[in-house]
Amino acid sequence: MIKLLSRCSIIAASLSVLLSCSENQPVFHAADNPQRLSDWNLFGLSADELIPNSDSLVFRPANQLFTDYAHKLRTLWIPIGAQARLLNGEIDYPVGTILSKTFYYPTDTSGNLLSQSDAGESFVDLSSNKLIETRLLVRRESSWEAFPYVWNEAQTEAFLRVAGSSTAINLKSDTGKLDFVYFVPNENQCAGCHVTEHPDGDMQPLGAIASQLSASFLEHESQTRALVARGWLNQEPAMDAPVSWSDEDASIEQRAQAYLNIHCGHCHNPNGAADTSALLLDGSNESAIHMGVCKTPVAAGGGAGDMLYSIVPGVPARSILLYRMESSEPDEMMPELGRSLIHQEGIDLIQQWIAEMPGSCPE
Repeated sequence: MIKLLSRCSIIAASLSVLLSCSENQPVFHAADNPQRLSDWNLFGLSADELIPNSDSLVFRPANQLFTDYAHKLRTLWIPIGAQARLLNGEIDYPVGTILSKTFYYPTDTSGNLLSQSDAGESFVDLSSNKLIETRLLVRRESSWEAFPYVWNEAQTEAFLRVAGSSTAINLKSDTGKLDFVYFVPNENQCAGCHVTEHPDGDMQPLGAIASQLSASFLEHESQTRALVARGWLNQEPAMDAPVSWSDEDASIEQRAQAYLNIHCGHCHNPNGAADTSALLLDGSNESAIHMGVCKTPVAAGGGAGDMLYSIVPGVPARSILLYRMESSEPDEMMPELGRSLIHQEGIDLIQQWIAEMPGSCPE
């Protein structure tokens, strides 16, 4: 009897260890859509910090999308036994893959939200930051699916908001205060950016792709190399590290093209939602006119102002592309989604690029 109890105790202990290991893993929900972010087990949350699950990889694309000066913590997780494969130079993620992107703002000692440079942290210190939302992109059997979760005021949980959400934000910056409405996208708006092939394409990752992960971040010489080291990717892409638009050591042309690629290329590509504009900003075409130089607009409407060309070399003030970047009007602004504010650093970059561009356009 004693031996039997002992054996049962061993089995129970082993089962407890297995359950503990299972509980520590992120959870892939193949069909149901949890109302609470915590049900995915992607983070550890305390009163002091939000820490990604140790089985996830914190990553950072070489080029950052502007989202009203919010900071972003990104994680990637692939289930045990699954592996992504390099297919035609791009990463093909397996079913069960979960990408997360948490948006937050630094705060001062009084709790005011601050506009500060995103240094790229591996966790969120809740004593000096406020969580806004966490977006998930989940690879299910049929396709990728997007889920926006909004954090509660107590910073204890984020809840699914399929219809999106909005909140008034007041940012303190070096130049004063920025008052605006921060929008959390609904599922259709997520597709507006993540469906890069229209009209019948599926959603795709924009940051967790080979060309953006070939850069280094944190302790990794190359993030794709880190994926290979974990057994999550079958081979490393044969490509140079990408140029970042924020890298001041790169040429102004390289930086400008990198900026336009990440902010505009998901729509302005040969198969994208803006394919009829013939303005290609994803790096797939080196023709000057297709990049906007002396190109007349096709369907800009009021978004063209009273200007004739997308880009007028040497004259930023007469270039539609810059005009639309500088606008925050819904029927004029570009990009159409993902921001309420204008991105001054991006505007300065594109303005300099156009100002230094040689040539001229017909009057």
